[in-house]
Amino acid sequence: QWQLVESGGGLVQPGGSLRLSCTASGFTLDFYAIGWFRQAPGKEREGVSCISSSGGTTNYADSVKGRFTISRDSAKDTVYLQMDSLKPEDTGVYYCAAVMFKCSSSLSRSEYDYWGQGTQVTVSS
Repeated sequence: QWQLVESGGGLVQPGGSLRLSCTASGFTLDFYAIGWFRQAPGKEREGVSCISSSGGTTNYADSVKGRFTISRDSAKDTVYLQMDSLKPEDTGVYYCAAVMFKCSSSLSRSEYDYWGQGTQVTVSS
């Protein structure tokens, strides 16, 4: 069964950092671009960042530019989202999603074929 699994969420104070991980079960991430999305209570799911299968292209939402960094480690078959200088408005459930090879700067949910179950991130003092 093909499945994406997120980990690394938790409770952090404003200004703190978290690193999320996305791994796959049943397939390899080698040929997939990976996107990170988040959904706050009462809001629509929004794109945060994505990285191409080669790692050569990355895209970020304006709200996280300069604070979040997406990367991938092919040896570990894992994609990371390093989140620094976290703000309360970053709170939400974070999902990773996969699409073959490339992802667009639009960070549109409709482009992605596979989704994880999500991991909760709460930024609060």
